[in-house]
Parts: sequence; structure tokens; C-alpha cells
Amino acid sequence: MKLGARILKTGIAITLALVLAKYLGSPSPIFAGIAAIFAIQPSIYRSYLTVLEQVQGNVIGALLAVVFVLIFGNNPFIIGLTAVIVIGINLKLKINNTIGLALVTVLSIMESTSDHFVLFALIRFSTILLGVLSAFAVNLIFLPPKYETKLYYKIVYTTEEIIKWIRISMRQATEYTLLKADISKIKDQIKRMDQFFDFYKEERTHSKKNRYVKSRKLVLFRQMIVTTNASYKILKLLHRLENDILHLPKNMQDLITSEIECLLGYHEHLMLKFIGKIKVQQTEPIADEVCTGRRALIHAFMQQRLQEEDSDNKAVYHLFPVVAAILEYSDHLDHLETLIDSFHSYHKDINEFQIEDAPELE
Repeated sequence: MKLGARILKTGIAITLALVLAKYLGSPSPIFAGIAAIFAIQPSIYRSYLTVLEQVQGNVIGALLAVVFVLIFGNNPFIIGLTAVIVIGINLKLKINNTIGLALVTVLSIMESTSDHFVLFALIRFSTILLGVLSAFAVNLIFLPPKYETKLYYKIVYTTEEIIKWIRISMRQATEYTLLKADISKIKDQIKRMDQFFDFYKEERTHSKKNRYVKSRKLVLFRQMIVTTNASYKILKLLHRLENDILHLPKNMQDLITSEIECLLGYHEHLMLKFIGKIKVQQTEPIADEVCTGRRALIHAFMQQRLQEEDSDNKAVYHLFPVVAAILEYSDHLDHLETLIDSFHSYHKDINEFQIEDAPELE
């Protein structure tokens, strides 16, 4: 069992909330722990937004709970009606994430109608707010996420998986169902990669110089993700059109295989070039080979199309998406190389990636 940073932070936040609530003499410290669970977030920026939204949602829940108890009492039907109104207001204010904790606030306050009800409600509200602030403090201090490193390794891992399966698929050395299952897993990895990109994008930089560097990194990371998606598209097409490709003439099969293999090698070189492990001039022969193979593939495809038109055989049209995907992949690789060269050629003193040892990817 692997324990990620967020799991550990959740445990620390609950502990901190409970300890503080007991230290401050709260009669129900458990509500602070519950609030901490709702408030923990994967990034500092999202944690900050959560604090603002949770304060709003809990103020709404606390005020309505107090008003309805003072006017109508705490009949179960009144509690249910209060919950419905709180949900409606939160949805109207577009703070949907606060609904769960706001309802906890409503229930924790409306359980009592004692003589000191207002004081009781204030204590319960303060206890819940303490849990929210404890979660924010933990996000801020303990194990701050390094999404630049996480994003890089997620892109590398996902790209390597796709390249591995494309090569196996081109050799017809894979089971159809097995590859189908792994394609589904890779799709989930791509979604997670996009999430890491969003988290990294949300991280705030405080100096103007760092903001410019961050903007250049974002452009580069986004192109890396787009290029990885282009390779994933080829993998899906090779899997879906496996039989159609096998029925192509041998020269067409060889052209498709050699061009894809060249692009995969190009992609691997660019990933190394990205972190400065390959010099600029070492990638140029690969780029030239890609251009030559691209022209040969287009020419062969057009020739095959003309031949099959004469024989009323339209099977070649099924392969058009594969050729289009190869050309698209090639274009994205060319653009990625341009961005990498630009990034490493200008402002060398500040254009540095904060890539550390591979982290635990959640």
C-alpha cells in the first residue's frame, strides 16, 4: 500500500484540528476533524480558495440554522427544510464544494435548543472553522506539492508507456484484449497528466521574473502534453485498424512502420533534449529523416489510392486516419522541438526546470 502526500496531509490535518480544538476547550472537537477532511486540497492555491469558499458556505449554514431554530425550533422537518435552503443558496452562489461541510454545520448547530443556544451555535461554528484553517495550515507548511516535478515525470511515464505499446503493436506481438485494457489505463494517465498541468498552472509565483519563466514553461509543458496525446491517437488507430494495415501492400506497411518508428525515436530524443541531456545538433538528422519519410508516405498513400480507385477497392480509405495522425504527430514534434530550442537558447540564466528525483505520483 502506497501512502501519497495528500493522504499523509489529511491525517496530519485531522490530528492538528483535534489537538487545537481540545486545547481551546471545544466541547465537540470531532467537528474540527470532520471540517479538516473536507478542506484538505491537492495544492496551496486550491486550499486558499477552499478556505474562502468554506467560510462563506459555513456562515450561510450557521446563520440559517440559528434563525430557523430561534423561530421554528429543531423539528426534523425544519432541519430538512433548512438543509434544502442552504443547498439552494450555495448552488446559486456557485460554491458547490462547500455544500457538504455547510450541511454538517447546520446539523451540528440545530441539534440543540438550550437556553444558551446562540453561544452554543457560535462555539460549533468556530470549531468547524478551526478545522478548515488547520487543513489550510497543513497544506501551506507540510509536504508542499512540487507539481513541476510531478508533471514532468507523469508526462515521461505516460509517453514511455505509449511508445512501448506502439512498438509492440507494430510488431503484431500483442493480444487485442490486453492492449485494449492498457489503452484504457493510458487514457486515465492522460487525464491525470492534465490534472497535474492544471495544478502546476494554478501555483502562484510572486516575482515578475518568475512569472515570465513560468509562462514559458507552461507553453512548453502544454506542447509536450499535446504531442503525447498525438502519439496516443496513433496507438488507438493502430489497435483499431490492425487488420486493415495487415492487408496493405508490403511497401506501404514498411513505410508506415518506418515513419512511426522514426517519429518515436524523434520523440524520445526531444524528451531527453528537454532536460538538456542531448545537444541541439544531435536531433537535426532525425528531423530530416522524418521529413523525408513523411513525403514518401504521402506519395505512396496517394499512389495506392489511385490504384485502388481503378480496381474499385476502397480499403485504402480506411487508412487515411492513420496517415493523417502520423502527419499530425510529426507536426507536433516539430513544434515541440522549436519550443525546446527557444527555451534553452534564450535567458539561459533563468530558464531552469526544478526537476527533482521521481516523486510518488498520486
